[in-house]
Amino acid sequence: MKISIITATYNSAATVRDTLESILQQTHQDWELIIEDGLSRDDTLSIVREYEPRSQGRMRIFSEKDNGLYDAMNRGIARATGDVIGILNSDDFFHDEHVLEDINRAMENQPIDCVYGDLKFVQAGNTHRVVRIWKGSQHENGAFLRGWHPAHPTFYARRKCFEKYGSFDTSFAVSADFELMLRFIEVEGIRNRYIPRYFVKMRMGGESTGSLRNILKGNRGILRALHEHGFKPSTFFVFRRMLPKIKASILGRLHLTK
Repeated sequence: MKISIITATYNSAATVRDTLESILQQTHQDWELIIEDGLSRDDTLSIVREYEPRSQGRMRIFSEKDNGLYDAMNRGIARATGDVIGILNSDDFFHDEHVLEDINRAMENQPIDCVYGDLKFVQAGNTHRVVRIWKGSQHENGAFLRGWHPAHPTFYARRKCFEKYGSFDTSFAVSADFELMLRFIEVEGIRNRYIPRYFVKMRMGGESTGSLRNILKGNRGILRALHEHGFKPSTFFVFRRMLPKIKASILGRLHLTK
């Protein structure tokens, strides 16, 4: 089964090597990597092109003006030829070399449309230091209204789902990933499966984790997504959504002491 990985880059020279190395080290070799670069002004493109020969023809590079991160992701999704599509951001990297192998095994052997797993947040300057752990769980009907949703960097869905239900709604500035997963899983009811293993290490400081302002903006976008899809979140929805993240932060700190 061919897996398409979409990586959007913009001035990512400091981190993109880790991303590319983690892809090249995967034991599952039937993949393609689509780089969507937003006209980087640093060494991002030269680094990516340095890795291109090692991909053995499985990497495609596009550098063009886009309208932000989600627009770049949509361009990559439109160009994808794999059976399954996932996003790996240019400051993230796979947890280990068997991630794609496990995704492939789950989706080949079961009648499911998407999978998701666990995530480690790490320090930007020291990726061996875990800041927070996101432990997922299997979706249950109505779970999004209870504050549940998959960690988007671990979300892999069949290409036919994007073709049928659409890509990212770019009007959601920092929460288009939530809206897409809500649409796919809760609204359209695609068959999904939680895989209890870490998929990705994510550096702190990205679009959704970089500032309190973005966190608040993201929550406003999430409330809007719920309302637009006909859901009525409770008054305590944001608190219920943040509580698991607070618990995860505590677990992450406990993990550091072991």
